[in-house]
Amino acid sequence: MYRLFAVFCILGVMFLLVSCNTRERNQVQLVRGWQGKEIVYPDEFVYTIYGEDTIKTAEKSQFHILSYVDSIGCMSCKLKLGLWKSFIEELNAYYNVSILFVFQTGMSEETKYMLKRYNFNYPVVFNEGGSFNALNNLPTDDDFRTFLLDKDNKVMAIGNPIYNSKIKELYMKIIQGGGIVQTNEDTDLMTEVGIDSTFLSFGSFDWKKEQKVVFTLKNIGENLLVIGNVTTSCGCTTVEYAQEPVRPGKNVSLHVIYKADHPEHFNKTITVYCNAKISPLRLTISGNAE
Repeated sequence: MYRLFAVFCILGVMFLLVSCNTRERNQVQLVRGWQGKEIVYPDEFVYTIYGEDTIKTAEKSQFHILSYVDSIGCMSCKLKLGLWKSFIEELNAYYNVSILFVFQTGMSEETKYMLKRYNFNYPVVFNEGGSFNALNNLPTDDDFRTFLLDKDNKVMAIGNPIYNSKIKELYMKIIQGGGIVQTNEDTDLMTEVGIDSTFLSFGSFDWKKEQKVVFTLKNIGENLLVIGNVTTSCGCTTVEYAQEPVRPGKNVSLHVIYKADHPEHFNKTITVYCNAKISPLRLTISGNAE
């Protein structure tokens, strides 16, 4: 029965990710490879609340969400603790789902402040030595470092439900006990996106001066283009765009603003989650802040 359910999960995730290019095919292979794997926890794990109060162990539930974060520097812009808090409360209003965040960093006052600011009173582990990643050989892509586990710590689904609404829907279906059945409903809502370039360079510039660039997405499909979320790899990069759906044949501009903290050569990534077949889109900015 479990193996049949796992097959349904694989098909569901494949349906969300599959496309004609190599990156999407690699993602499908990654998801398939993780399906049913057991997550192993190091013996030295110390579970904390707010980074202060130590608890004996994380709560055991029928379903468990694990999220691994290898950098805490941009937690406020990448982690989205407020959205996580809302999602967990939504789940626990009807179901018993436990959660654990594992950070590959030491605990700091800044981190404790962030956890308290969002009242994130769920277990957090600071695994500065990286033993958790070494034991499990986690994917390098941040989009695939969040897992829905069963009571035996085996992977049922992979992907970040905060960044991707389709992954969130998949998590909910599994937790609610529904089979993952492929239908035409999601396909009918998908569209196609055209973009002239996924890479733009600022060249060399004074590091104290704010830099701006625009990526333009064109809806070349037959349905409305809806951008669900845009994330950046660093807090020094922000993105502004119109929130309303984009009609077929129309464009939407992503205004990217980069403000260097110090002189550096940089490559920053912007990830766009939308209802395009090739979602998520990866955009890159580069430059030399002198």
